[in-house]
Amino acid sequence: MTVQKNSLQEGGVHHTQVRVRFGDTDPYGIVYFVSYFRYCHRAIEEFLRACGLPPEATFKNVEEGFGLPIVEAWGRFRRPSRYGDLLRLETRIQEIKPKAVVFRFEFYPETGRDLLAEGNATLVAIGSDWKARELPERIKEALTQGK
Repeated sequence: MTVQKNSLQEGGVHHTQVRVRFGDTDPYGIVYFVSYFRYCHRAIEEFLRACGLPPEATFKNVEEGFGLPIVEAWGRFRRPSRYGDLLRLETRIQEIKPKAVVFRFEFYPETGRDLLAEGNATLVAIGSDWKARELPERIKEALTQGK
């Protein structure tokens, strides 16, 4: 998968370019559903970077005693994408809750607005005890600027 890092666009939308690789497809050359979730995780990483939050210190931060695991993910696959296609993945924050953040994803062809797939992922802040806790204030602030 090729990922291109861009800054946040107006409205808090982050664009990630994804090239469909052979290993991302099923025997028919169509993107396998699990691949979309990998693309979404990469898009979250790039979104965090664009907000000034290094993923390696955001998904798991031992010093501050928190983590941000994905606890729910949903996807709808509307049209097939194939080996070699270049996709534009638009990522935005759907909602910031006291203890969670929900990301929204939309997949389009390289050019055009024909929705290929969509979904969301919910990340919940946890403490070192693995129990839900408030999102750290600096995380909320950085994400709110991207919203």
